[in-house]
Amino acid sequence: MPELSTDLLSMIAMLAAAAAIAGLLAGLLGIGGGIIMTPVLFQIFVWQDAAQDWRMHMAVATSLAIIAPTTLSSARAHTRLGSVDKKLARLWVPAVAIGAVMGAILARFLSSEVLMIVFAGFALLMAVKMLLPLDQYRIGGDVPRGSLGTIAPVLIGGLASLMGIGGSTFTVPYLTLFGMPVHRALGTAALVGSLVSIVGAIGFMLSGWSVETNLPMMLGFVNVPAVLLVAPIAVFVAPFGAKLAHKMKRRTLSVLFGGFLILTAARLISSLI
Repeated sequence: MPELSTDLLSMIAMLAAAAAIAGLLAGLLGIGGGIIMTPVLFQIFVWQDAAQDWRMHMAVATSLAIIAPTTLSSARAHTRLGSVDKKLARLWVPAVAIGAVMGAILARFLSSEVLMIVFAGFALLMAVKMLLPLDQYRIGGDVPRGSLGTIAPVLIGGLASLMGIGGSTFTVPYLTLFGMPVHRALGTAALVGSLVSIVGAIGFMLSGWSVETNLPMMLGFVNVPAVLLVAPIAVFVAPFGAKLAHKMKRRTLSVLFGGFLILTAARLISSLI
């Protein structure tokens, strides 16, 4: 019994630490922290002897459910600081929602190896753009609108939902590539990411409703106890990250996000080796 209690306390401590880091990243980089939460949750589900075939699905789904309030908290903080392009966000909402639903549905039936390679390659390319002083090199002076402009948010919503992240990994470099200031891109990405996580989490709840995961207190693929423990901590920390972001220079913020993208790509590539 003492050993069991120690294991339980270790898992709670790991979740709490990951929640704090995820919340800080949510505010600082406009992300939901899924890149932190997904691997941690996966390891915890391994320790809990969850159904092997569904461990990654559970980690992704639970991460999305945790990200939802975290990105909303980050988006509110960035909105108060005036760094959200509300007009663009409204245009992206339907397309991102469609992509997130598609990603949640496909996740149950498709292997994610190829998508992970594409994800990692794209992240590395965008990291180069963020790390190097390439501000003068842009695809355009404004983010595409209309029917052509819906392609990117659909892809972002789908890939983000599949990976259990809010989508800022794609949204921020995409927006800055079209000339949007990085602070405004981060704030807008947080708002878009909240939609991805909410729709994606609901999709995973429905697609995993009849699946046997070997764990109690599940809503489809979403682990309710993990969400209740992690989400409040991450939400509390997120506004501090947003304030810190607005005190930093644009170049410093770009370098930090570029480094984050490289770490993201490295984690994905290492998981395939």
